[in-house]
Amino acid sequence: MSDNRQTPIRLDDTDRKILSLLQEDATLSLDDIAARVGASKTPVWNRIRKLREAGVIRAQVALLDPDALGLDACFFVLIRTSEHDPEWARRFLAAVRARPEVIEAHRLAGDIDYILKVRVRNARAYDRFYQALISEVKIHNVTALLSMEELKVTTALPLD
Repeated sequence: MSDNRQTPIRLDDTDRKILSLLQEDATLSLDDIAARVGASKTPVWNRIRKLREAGVIRAQVALLDPDALGLDACFFVLIRTSEHDPEWARRFLAAVRARPEVIEAHRLAGDIDYILKVRVRNARAYDRFYQALISEVKIHNVTALLSMEELKVTTALPLD
């Protein structure tokens, strides 16, 4: 996997306010943002442009409701592998990236090598995902944990 770390950008209070507003609702008009942060449109636009160029704002997207789309089952998939060579890692990464059911994937420190967050319609759909994954790449051990209730979900990052 790749190392995308960069030096964090310095943010002032106005930048933080702008980013908080955009994290809450990226459809706000420039006029609304400027009014809420107490600045005029041009400086706010310049700040947003600089935040985009610096990679702080990666994208603006629509957040969809998985339940409204019938994706009622959320599984956390814990993966242990006995393979640690670069070719296995490349194949695993390609398999994970190719599966739209995987909405997050992390390489971990500790006893578990990887964790995937998988959204599907039901247990049968998860089994199809699981069978496809293990047919593409050798995995030593897989544990799937079904989320019974989502207590908190946010895409907003802390800006303090």
